[in-house]
Amino acid sequence: MEVASPRPRIFLLSPASTDGLRARQLTSPRAGFGAAQRYRDPEGVTIEEAFTFMSSLYFRGKITYARHFAAPPAPLATGSPDDGILVIAPGFGLVPPGWRITAEEMGKLRRTPVDLRSRAYCAPMKRHAAQLRELAPDAWVILLGSVATGKYVDLLLPAFGERLLFPRDFAGAGDMQRGGMMLRAAREDAELPYVTLAAPRRRARA
Repeated sequence: MEVASPRPRIFLLSPASTDGLRARQLTSPRAGFGAAQRYRDPEGVTIEEAFTFMSSLYFRGKITYARHFAAPPAPLATGSPDDGILVIAPGFGLVPPGWRITAEEMGKLRRTPVDLRSRAYCAPMKRHAAQLRELAPDAWVILLGSVATGKYVDLLLPAFGERLLFPRDFAGAGDMQRGGMMLRAAREDAELPYVTLAAPRRRARA
């Protein structure tokens, strides 16, 4: 079922990989660029900046899109540009874009597999999803991330049911395509259509 511009709405952003080359660059003690220096600071680097660096276009597209089309429910509306936006942080659950990562948090992120068999991943996700449902019982929840497997959906669907949506055009698209799609949508002020999880999550191959 397609849902046009649902309001109010909350965006959930899937995480970046913490195991790739760019993650190693960010955490290198010899790196001199700004994000790496902030990572080494006692306060750490924001998860937004860290994930944007590690996944480049894809996460930049997600955070830009979510901020442009944010429509948070009253309990989550504080006047911040990050209202109604939460990031999936393996081992920590759902955190705001300004949540900070130090070496300690990075270690836990890396140790926590995005796997339904991992209690360290599932328990905080379930807890935060239940809290979000109670805080904003009438809000639509839009997942900006993969729905081809159950790694996010199987934890979120029991909490939000038919209010859990994803962008229709994500089906079958790669990460770079999705990132470009979201940046273009924000630039053109043309919100993507959303569908419930009853919709096909993958496009059939020709």
